[in-house]
Amino acid sequence: MASLTAVTTAADSPIVPLRAAVAALPAYVPGARPAPGARLWKLSSNENPYPPLPSVLEAITRAAEETNRYPDMFATELVEALAGHVGVGADQVVVGNGSVAVLGHVLQAVVEHGDEVVFPWRSFEAYPITVAVAGGVAVTVPVSADGRLDLPAMAAAVTPRTRVVMVCTPNNPTGPVVHADELEAFLAAVPRDVLVIVDEAYLEFVRDPQAPDGVDLLSRHPNVVLLRTLSKAYGLAGLRVGYAVAEPRLAAGIRAVSTPFGVNHLAQRAALASLQPVAQSELRERVGALVAERDRVTAALREQGWDLPETHANFVWFPLGDATMDRAAEATAAGVLVRPFAGDGLRVSIGEIEANDAFLAVAATWRR
Repeated sequence: MASLTAVTTAADSPIVPLRAAVAALPAYVPGARPAPGARLWKLSSNENPYPPLPSVLEAITRAAEETNRYPDMFATELVEALAGHVGVGADQVVVGNGSVAVLGHVLQAVVEHGDEVVFPWRSFEAYPITVAVAGGVAVTVPVSADGRLDLPAMAAAVTPRTRVVMVCTPNNPTGPVVHADELEAFLAAVPRDVLVIVDEAYLEFVRDPQAPDGVDLLSRHPNVVLLRTLSKAYGLAGLRVGYAVAEPRLAAGIRAVSTPFGVNHLAQRAALASLQPVAQSELRERVGALVAERDRVTAALREQGWDLPETHANFVWFPLGDATMDRAAEATAAGVLVRPFAGDGLRVSIGEIEANDAFLAVAATWRR
C-alpha cells in the first residue's frame, strides 16, 4: 500500500495542458449587448429586429410543456420540412445548433490533422476558430478593397494539402455577394476532391439577379455543401437552428459526427412553425421590409458622401482601418452599439427605423 506521504495533492499536480491549437484559438467576440437599464440601440449582432411571429411563439409555448423529454435526436420532422422547402431529398439535409455548429461538424467529417482550409479574410469570425478546432491549417486570402471575395486568388491558394474552401456569400462582415459566373469559374478551377462550403447565412436578403442558385450548384457539383441558418431572416437567433445541404453520402458523414440531440425541442417546433405557409408569407414581408430599410440606409449614407461596399445582407460595412475603435466608442456614446473589428472596420446591422436613424446621425458626424 502506498504511503500517504507519497500521495501528491491536486495543488502539487502539473496543470493539464490544452491542445496547442486550442490554446492559440482567437476569441470569438459577440456583438455588444446593452447593460441592464441602458438606453442603447443594438445594431451589433445582425439580428432580425422583429419579435417572433404569433404562430411561432405559440409553437414555442406548446413545446415548453414537453421539455422534460429529449428532443428528436435527428430532428426528423424538421429535416423533412427543410428538404421540402429547399427542394432536395431529406437524406441531403443535416441540422444543428446554429450554422456555426453545423460548420464545425462539416469540418470534423472531412478535415484530417494538418489539412489546409482556404477562406477569405476578413470574413465570418468563426472560420479560423472552427478550422483550428478541427485540426486544420487556416489559409486566408484577403478580400478586395470593395469587400468582395477574390475567387481567382482563393483558387490559386489551393494546394495538394487543401481539403476545404469556404465561400461566404453575402460575405460577413463586408456584404457583397458572389456572382454565379464567378462561382462557376471557381468551381471549375478547384479539384473535385476539395470540399467547397458555400455559406449562405444571409441568402434571404439577396436581391442581386447575378447571385448563384445554391441548390442548382449542388446538383451539378457534388463537392459543394450549402450552409444556411434560421437565425437571421427567420428571427430564431435565440433558439439556434442551422442546417447543411449536401449530397447524401457526405450528409450522412456530417450527421454521424453531429452532437446528439443538438437541436432542442423548442427550436425544432419553432423552426417547423416558421416553415408553414402562413408564417412563410409573413416572414417574406418582414424580410422585404428589412431590405427596403437597408436600401434607405445605404442611400442616405451615399448622400452623406460614403463610398461603401455594396451589401446584400442585413448589415453595412465601414472600412475605417485604424479609426475603427474610436468610431465604435463614439457610436456607443451616441446610443448605438455597433460591431467593431479592430484595425479593419465597423459592421452595422439594419435594425428598427429609429435605431437606423440614430446611427445615420452618428455617421454624418464622421463626414465632417
